[in-house]
Amino acid sequence: MSKRAARPGALVSTDTAAFGAVNPADFQDDLFGRPRHPRNPISHAQIEIVLSRSVAGVAVVFALQTLPFMLGQLESRKPGSAVPIGIALGLSILVFVVATLVRRGIRTTAGIIAAVYLIALIVWPLVMRDPTVVLDSKPWLWYLCTVATSCAAIAFPLLWAIIYTVVTPVVFGLVRVLPSGGEAENLLAALDTCYAMLLGGVVLIIIYVLRDATDKVDTAQSNALAKYAVAVRHHATEMERVEVDSIVHDSVLATLLSAAGVRNSKGAVLAAAMARSAIIRLQEANGERTLDDATTDVSRLVDRLRGAALNTGAFTITERGVDGLSIPEFVAEALYAASVQAMVNSVQHAGPAQMRSLTICGNGQSGCRIEISDTGCGFDPTSVASARLGVRVSIRDRIASVGGVAVVNSSPGRGTTVVISWPRVEVSADSETDGGSDAGLRVAPASVEYAVTSLDTDRAGDR
Repeated sequence: MSKRAARPGALVSTDTAAFGAVNPADFQDDLFGRPRHPRNPISHAQIEIVLSRSVAGVAVVFALQTLPFMLGQLESRKPGSAVPIGIALGLSILVFVVATLVRRGIRTTAGIIAAVYLIALIVWPLVMRDPTVVLDSKPWLWYLCTVATSCAAIAFPLLWAIIYTVVTPVVFGLVRVLPSGGEAENLLAALDTCYAMLLGGVVLIIIYVLRDATDKVDTAQSNALAKYAVAVRHHATEMERVEVDSIVHDSVLATLLSAAGVRNSKGAVLAAAMARSAIIRLQEANGERTLDDATTDVSRLVDRLRGAALNTGAFTITERGVDGLSIPEFVAEALYAASVQAMVNSVQHAGPAQMRSLTICGNGQSGCRIEISDTGCGFDPTSVASARLGVRVSIRDRIASVGGVAVVNSSPGRGTTVVISWPRVEVSADSETDGGSDAGLRVAPASVEYAVTSLDTDRAGDR
């Protein structure tokens, strides 16, 4: 299959026949398999930045509040050990803040803060000048306990973050009952421990709930994009089928019928020319098509349709309200091909008709409406074999593939009317019959549109 982009505004067909080109097992795996890992986890990345910067901001505030307490307790501590610990913890917080701003190494620097803090707690009694002297206040590390547990939640997997959130407050509680930690009562130390655990646990829960929610959002987004990609592939397959079917009907079958009826050299030359034209069209269909924003005037489409209608010598042509209108070139090609096919059907299969008309007009939506009508024999859409390609593929599917709609109204003995509109509009009996030269045209109302066009409305023989 050639590589083709889906046309803007094209209607995605739900014809199950188009899915035959895709392995059903692959299709099911794509749509209903295991959740995909997000290719670009936008939500997860954003929430990580928000969480890390929030923790960094809180860490700076708490560090500034802790600074006076740290300076006040330096007299009772060994300067050679206590000062480096304070500097290391302060620098790690500063590096963490910078990492959140540049979005690099966030988890690593957060893990360093958690590790430095826990080490500082463990060695706290060892860096006191006299471990037996009772400290007159809480250790200044108390004010950074929540910062450390929050950084652990940012840096570590869930299990290790939980362990850290439990172990660190317990270590602080043990230090708290020592003389170097203020020799607090057991109950007060237990309360401080529980308080630190609760704060750390709340932060941990918030962080991991948000992470889980954003992971689900990213997974859902990835799955939705995957489903859309599958739908686009199927739609491209359907468009390929419609185009090939229409070429087969319009060119190849006509060429074969012409060749079968050759009776002289002139007919053979004509059949050969038709064969070359059909081959060229098939080669063009197999090539790669680029869709751009090129447009063409509706008046040019009218001129082409007028020439095709005059060649038949059977149609009365009416044109109104098309000046200044423009449509995409690929839409114009589809409208032209479908309209010519409708006229060919009328000439070949409608039999003697008192009137055949071609009407081209604007539709009030910066598009156009083309109506091909005859008073011929008509046909019963319900009696047409499903294998026929004329109306279904060459007209209805071709117009649907560019975002338009083709409506067929016919009954035995009452003629046939084909209304082609682009872009797709709701068709009603009142809006489609417009007085004047169109007063006698019968068009399918909106309620009949889907019932008629869903049938393979090909005239008996080939229509």
